[in-house]
Parts: sequence; structure tokens; C-alpha cells
Amino acid sequence: GENVRPFVLSRSFFAGSQRYGAIWTGDNASHWSHLEIATPMLLGLSVGALSFVGADVGGFFGNPDAELMTRWMQAGAYQPFFRGHAHHDAKRREPWMFGDDTMARLRRAAMARYALLPFWYTVFWQAGVTGMPVMRTMWMQYPDDPSLFSIDDQYLIGSDLLVKPVTSPGATASEVLFPLSDIWYDVDTMQRIEISGNTNSAASMIVDSDIDKIPVYQRGGSIIPRKLRLRRSSRLMVNDPYTLYVALDNNMMAEGSLYMDDETTFDHQKLGDYGIAKFSSDWSSASVAMSNSVDIGSDEAVHAKRIDNRIVERIIFMGVSNEPRGIELIFPGKPNASMEFQYDPFSKILVIRKPGVSALENWSMKLVH
Repeated sequence: GENVRPFVLSRSFFAGSQRYGAIWTGDNASHWSHLEIATPMLLGLSVGALSFVGADVGGFFGNPDAELMTRWMQAGAYQPFFRGHAHHDAKRREPWMFGDDTMARLRRAAMARYALLPFWYTVFWQAGVTGMPVMRTMWMQYPDDPSLFSIDDQYLIGSDLLVKPVTSPGATASEVLFPLSDIWYDVDTMQRIEISGNTNSAASMIVDSDIDKIPVYQRGGSIIPRKLRLRRSSRLMVNDPYTLYVALDNNMMAEGSLYMDDETTFDHQKLGDYGIAKFSSDWSSASVAMSNSVDIGSDEAVHAKRIDNRIVERIIFMGVSNEPRGIELIFPGKPNASMEFQYDPFSKILVIRKPGVSALENWSMKLVH
């Protein structure tokens, strides 16, 4: 047969169905209660090792108003299977049907989803290798905290993104439970969440969540890849460059992975044609702003060796307490090169633009003090 991965979608499934396709929760309705129940349903499926799961955005039956559609789009953008689907008797609900303000909000939600596709792809790869679900209950990552055992209205994507969907009308604030064994950064402001307590527990905090905001947080100690070009489809994004978001932990360290293959064929299985970038950052004792160690699936890999298609165009560091005197790029067998960067002492954000490196090459960036 043709060497192309199929897309199979079902709502009839059993243990093991995750090997073959995606699952959706069936015919829901355009009610706030159905948006609210979607998260526990998807977490239940995920605990059963079914990772590629989602609920119809906007509800299948009925007609969502602009607020419900906005909140459902924001939530769906941070769930594994992201699809709008409606009954043929429902009114049209394309983003432009709700007015300019709502259209802009729905666009932002979709843009956030597409930008994170490299991260989603990597977490799906990890799910295929380890069996850990893509969408995780809080207790999966923090099994030593009993206060998280019953939480089913917020969740994690992989281990690195904490998501709290807004599921009630008129909401302007949300209560989020933060595990204090890690620190957390707001993905929109890239600012650390200032919250204190016992590091072996979780603490709740009321956060702003007006109609333009879904509370999402990156775990300190993680590195998340995004692609920021706005395209008409994911197919057109394949060769776009990466931006790496580095959230430093209390020890000024972070690490993360990026899985890459041709996104179309089974060559990653048949030929080992894939690459895995392993990024690490240690601003403390090692004085390494960022390093990359690459694993290629096999010597026969073709696509995974095309380094020009996997360029890193920007690296953003969060939680940098002091500006370094300089940063040097170190390539094996090449002279060190000084790198340009911008640092903001108020936001504690440092940005390296156009570092001139590929995610499929080994390199490191040394801090100069």
C-alpha cells in the first residue's frame, strides 16, 4: 500500500484503539455544562491510555453564542483532538459569523494551537514511546500530593503546560491550583507566577481570565518549541523555523525535547528516519545558556539529516535574574562566535534572535560572565 499515514476517527472503541486513530466524545450540545464536562471525559479516556481524544468544539447540537464559542475554542485548542463539528440543522458558526471581536479571539485561539504543533507532535511521540497520555490528570505528574487526586477541571499537556479552561458564562477570574514543587510562568506574559507555600503541596490562586484569556502556564524547568509563522495549513508549516521558549526553574535550569520526522510517511518506523533534539539549559554552575544534543534514528535516515529545514530562529529565556556579559556559540570544530541578545531586567526575559543553528545539529551557547 501507499506509504502515507491514515487518519482514522471513531467514537466506538476499546482498549488498544489508541494504536490506530483518534477518538471523540460523540454528539454533545451547545451548553456550558457540556463544555464543562468535556475535560473530565477526556481525562478519563486519557487515563485509559487513549491519547488522541477531543470533544466537538461549540457542541454538535444547538447554536452556541459568541461567548460559549470563544471559551470552547480556547479550551479545544489545548486538547489533543481539536475539531469544530455541528449538526446539519445547526446555524453556521464559522469564526466570522460572530462579529469582528469574536473572530479575532477565535483566530488567536487557533493561532496558539498551530504555533504549538511542534510541542504537540513531540508529546504525541512520547506517548507512543512511553504510554504516558498526552493530556494528563494533575496526579499523574504529582502523585505525592493528595490534594490533586480529585482535580478534573484543570490538566497538563505532557508535563510542561498547565491548562485551566473557563467553563462558565461571564467569568472574569478563575481559580488555578499550582503544584509548588515546580514554578510556573504565564504563557502570555512570560512572567513567573508569584505564589508561596509548602513545596510538597499545591496552592490555589485566583487569576484573571476575562474573555480574551484562558489560563495556561509553562512549567519552570521546561523548554517548549513553537512555530510562529501564520500559514493556511500545517502542511505549509513543515519547513518553518522554530522559536524555543525556555522557562528556567529555581536552579536556573531547564530541559526539553523536539521530535522531528517527515510528518507524512511511516519512514520513521521503517527506516528510522527521525531526529530528536535534546535541549538543555544551565545558567548556574555550568554557565550554558543552551545546548543541543541530537539523536538520529538510523544511518539510513534521509529527511532527519536535512538540517536546513529545521532552523531555530529565536530563543526566549524566562526567569533570567542577571544579564550576562556575553553569550558565545560553540560548534564542534569551529571557532567560537559571539551572539547578539536583548535583555529586559524588569521582565527578566532574554531573547537571542537568529542564532544561526539547526535543531538537527549539536551545538552549545556558553555564558560569559
